[in-house]
Amino acid sequence: MQRVFLVFLQQQMYVFFMKTQNQILRQQFLAHVGQTSPAPQLITVERAEGVYFYTPEGKRYYDLISGVSVSNVGHANPAVVEAVCRQARDYMHIMVYGEMVERPQVEYATLIASLLPEPLSSIYFLNSGAEAVEGALKLAKRYTGRTEMISMRRAYHGSTHGAMSMMGFPEGEEWKNAFRPLLPDCKAIEYNNFEDLLQITERTACVLCEPVQGEAGVRVPSEGYLQALRARCTEVGALLIFDEIQVGMGRSGEMFAMQKYGVTPDIVTLAKAFGGGMPLGAFVSSNEIMSTLQHNPVLGHITTFGGHPVCCAAGLAATRYLLDNKVVEQVEAKGALYEKLLKDHPQVVEIRRSGLLLAVELGSSEKLYKIMDMFIERGILSDWFLYCDTAFRISPPLTISEEEICGSVELIVECLNAL
Repeated sequence: MQRVFLVFLQQQMYVFFMKTQNQILRQQFLAHVGQTSPAPQLITVERAEGVYFYTPEGKRYYDLISGVSVSNVGHANPAVVEAVCRQARDYMHIMVYGEMVERPQVEYATLIASLLPEPLSSIYFLNSGAEAVEGALKLAKRYTGRTEMISMRRAYHGSTHGAMSMMGFPEGEEWKNAFRPLLPDCKAIEYNNFEDLLQITERTACVLCEPVQGEAGVRVPSEGYLQALRARCTEVGALLIFDEIQVGMGRSGEMFAMQKYGVTPDIVTLAKAFGGGMPLGAFVSSNEIMSTLQHNPVLGHITTFGGHPVCCAAGLAATRYLLDNKVVEQVEAKGALYEKLLKDHPQVVEIRRSGLLLAVELGSSEKLYKIMDMFIERGILSDWFLYCDTAFRISPPLTISEEEICGSVELIVECLNAL
């Protein structure tokens, strides 16, 4: 009896200790880590594996957003972890980007070039999606000699000055107005509006477009729209840039969304899952277009840490994992299963989907905020969309199993029932 009591006492002391440590850690987080909003989620992460992550107390969460479409091969994927450790032992940073021949960088660039349609064969590595967009915009202006840049309404491409300038109007003003003046000669057209394509003219350097709009709440292209956009850009000599930062690397059900819709851009930006969980981005174009950054002036775009060998090793391992295990081939069926299990619930207005990127529309921001709190309570991490606060996001690791899909849906349905 005394032994049982001592074990119980030890357990209670451990729980008290962990709670105290978490409270201290949260206080330090709020005091010393720059914040993005007045109300962070404040979930302390101890470890993550597969489609789950865990708190120090052992509470398990389904990660249904994958760090916003980053962890496509699951958390702590052994192939990625091994590649990172091996490369870190060999060497890390040696020299600024573009000077040294580093095997992880070269092998990853070669693999990506082999997966993309021609003539997209020159990969410029950076550290993030926003940096990739900045580089792509500079490249378009440099190659065409033009200044006008067009994006889509309700688009999100990053929060640096150039990327923020392309957030669109008027919806983007909520996010960018406080930081004006931004880049001049930028305007936005309506996604899926064929008439608006006439606004693309001989003044236009580039049109920046997500093949599937993510932060607008998963909006897929109307039949023929991307083809018409491609044709208009070609007609007037403007470069077409696809932002595949969120939908690339298998998320749409194809390795790249451009392949799903049969349209090849002049430049494509990649990031998020591109790094296999590490910070890595890139803009990709033809050798002809990319070569203009080499002269007049030389060093037309430079970066210190872009294409870091450890990050490239992680991205390479993650992409090989997707290919070797035929993960992308299973994406459409997994997304369809989520849709099938949730679409008939009376609280669900509609589901918009591209592969394993879903927006579950509730039709009310009040309902959305309420269910977000319930998700955290039940052990689900989800999120809303920047331009759509009436729908919640489902974008789990692409490696999620049918059993895990059904388990997460069971919790989602419990929360929907409680609305």
